[in-house]
Amino acid sequence: MKNTNSYCNKGETMVNFTRKPRYGYADLLEIIRLLRSPEGCPWDKAQTHASIRRGLLEESYEAAEAIDLDDAALLQEELGDVLMQVVFHADIEKDRGRFTMEDVVDGVVKKLLYRHPHVFGSGQEDSPQSVSVSWDKLKRAEKGQKTTGDAMDSVARSLPGLWRAEKLQKKAADAGFDFKDISGALCKLEEEVRELRQAVETGLGVEEELGDVLFAAVKVGRFAGVDPETAIASTCEKFIHRFRAVESGAQGRPLETLTPEEMTELWNRAKRF
Repeated sequence: MKNTNSYCNKGETMVNFTRKPRYGYADLLEIIRLLRSPEGCPWDKAQTHASIRRGLLEESYEAAEAIDLDDAALLQEELGDVLMQVVFHADIEKDRGRFTMEDVVDGVVKKLLYRHPHVFGSGQEDSPQSVSVSWDKLKRAEKGQKTTGDAMDSVARSLPGLWRAEKLQKKAADAGFDFKDISGALCKLEEEVRELRQAVETGLGVEEELGDVLFAAVKVGRFAGVDPETAIASTCEKFIHRFRAVESGAQGRPLETLTPEEMTELWNRAKRF
């Protein structure tokens, strides 16, 4: 996350903010308010939901990476950046008169109370799986989703594509629309690969068929209990590792000067490690 201080005025007039040994939630609300005030930071005052949308996504991914690394100090920092983004968006809406951060907090607390009747009411759930099923039912009732199609429409289109595909497939499976086991999913994947090959050969519908292959691959992963985004992320890391091995094996020679046979040999050698 950028240091917004570098964007702020450096004139003689300073915004008054009480310095403390330790700050709390109220201080975060106040400093965002001050940064966006008429006397605040030109950069912060100019921001909109759209202009900092990417920042929210990036900070969320950086927090996810801290979790993957099991780095507590980094996670603390990145969660702070995510929280700052949430407060920033809420402050924009406060200025518009549509809602405040207090409304955000009120809404999520009420949601948690409603969706946990087994904790705060008379409901009975005895396993994480039954809680998940109950959560989905309560969510659909809360959102007025009468059909599975309604529930599918509610899956955020801004999600990474593989995760969105997995969520859509799970909702279809919950409605009974699914293969009996992984063998059916594998057969479907093979069918889609054949159709992709035909599309490539004809030059027609390649994008659509490639999408079908990816969608079918996600279904195989779902039966195998594999997170598709985790799988592709691991493959990306593996590719980087092997590519570095190819570069090392070339011993300083530019890769573009190697023959296809030499390149293949280096790649096959890298795969052995």
